[in-house]
Amino acid sequence: MSVLAPSSPPVQRAPRAPVRATHEQLRQATNACRECPIGEHATQSVIGEGALRARLMLVGEQPGDQEDLQGRPFVGPAGRLLQRAFEELGWQREKLYLTNAVKHFKFQLRGKRRMHKTPGQREAQACLHWLEIEVQMVRPRALVALGATAARSLLGRPISVMQMRGQWIDSRFGPPMLVTLHPSALLRGDPLRRESTWDAWLRDLSAAASVLA
Repeated sequence: MSVLAPSSPPVQRAPRAPVRATHEQLRQATNACRECPIGEHATQSVIGEGALRARLMLVGEQPGDQEDLQGRPFVGPAGRLLQRAFEELGWQREKLYLTNAVKHFKFQLRGKRRMHKTPGQREAQACLHWLEIEVQMVRPRALVALGATAARSLLGRPISVMQMRGQWIDSRFGPPMLVTLHPSALLRGDPLRRESTWDAWLRDLSAAASVLA
């Protein structure tokens, strides 16, 4: 039996970071944010990391269990898969900027384990201004949307990731956006198709190589 982490109504809105926030100001402001119930139950907020003038910004869905505990994006199983992709593509993580559309970990309790639960539209919308500040702070030449939640936040409307994967679309924030799967989708996929799924995902990501050249 799974039990959803206790919910509660949003409390008083936390002060927002200035539009031209520093990375530390953004961390503190997101950590105090209670514009949706997720932040009350998370260990801490997890904002992006990487080069603050990165040419390419990759946006995932939300922190996972390990990200929530360590306070860093993409350090769990999906992050290790993403790192493997970077190595095969010849990309250096420190020259990219990695973040998520939602800044706190939403989970279900299953016994003592915290299991990922997909953020709702309202929760992603509450985090949208934090993502916008990050885009303004980094000023990337292009964005990569990893999965449906990221694509919706960056585009402003839902799309089919499977239909649009590997394609460029204009984002709501200015820079063009490349759409592909979140690495966790590969971890959940059919083991018999793992190699072909991996090759297709690398092809999607490689479409952004010209941005880094």
